[in-house]
Amino acid sequence: MLNRHHQKGYSLYFNGVILRSGLAGSQISYFPDTAALQWLCLFMDGKITALKAQKRNPNRVNVYLEGEFAFGISKIVAAWLQTGQFLDEHKIKTLQEQDAVEVGFQKALQFLSYRPRSEKEVRRRLGEHGFDEEQIDGILERLTRSDLVKDEQFARLWVENRSEFRPRSHRLLRTELLQKGISEDDIQAALGDTQDDSALAYQAAIRYARRLRGLEWREFRERLSAYLGRRGFDYGTLNPVVRQVWEEISALQSGKPDSGNEEQENG
Repeated sequence: MLNRHHQKGYSLYFNGVILRSGLAGSQISYFPDTAALQWLCLFMDGKITALKAQKRNPNRVNVYLEGEFAFGISKIVAAWLQTGQFLDEHKIKTLQEQDAVEVGFQKALQFLSYRPRSEKEVRRRLGEHGFDEEQIDGILERLTRSDLVKDEQFARLWVENRSEFRPRSHRLLRTELLQKGISEDDIQAALGDTQDDSALAYQAAIRYARRLRGLEWREFRERLSAYLGRRGFDYGTLNPVVRQVWEEISALQSGKPDSGNEEQENG
């Protein structure tokens, strides 16, 4: 589909379109392509005549061959390039492959900046951006070496965060971690460091019970039980917790002094 351009110049192939540029002028050819093309492939060779940082993105460099713009790559990939250096098609392809991995690595870092991620989450996100399996493997290898993606650590942080801010049962925590691609061994290690279901159910109940103040026992029990059930706690765990929280709240309310009477007695 692509023929080598014998004149000084280059050909660009993108989304079924070939753009040819050379001394004789420019030419556009359209070719049907049923598969979505992921990369802009450049077929050219020549001597580097200029290396210029991009105005909109100073972390990328525009490479000029024989006085004409050829392609852009990441600054870190372009670090070893210099004017006067000759690039053949094989070297350009290698540079583009390295650039693709660097771009993917930066996208992964941005994805990780919001919260910790599992390897499965990062792999899926990179796939959505069009990176192939080989590129994703290379990116994840770099992230793993830097301890930026580590499923064992992710599982522990996930359980700690859930237990502190949104308590739920071990069963539900396990389901969530399995969905994140965490192994059974890492899940068991993470769950082994947290409280048991009764303690987690109590924490969840105490927080939610604030919304149920003033309710009669029956409605209180139904609403709190339903809430704990949605958090993954079974009946044998949640039932005594609901009773315990009700009794504690009732005791606090009955033992609260009447502020008006207290002032009169002190007066």
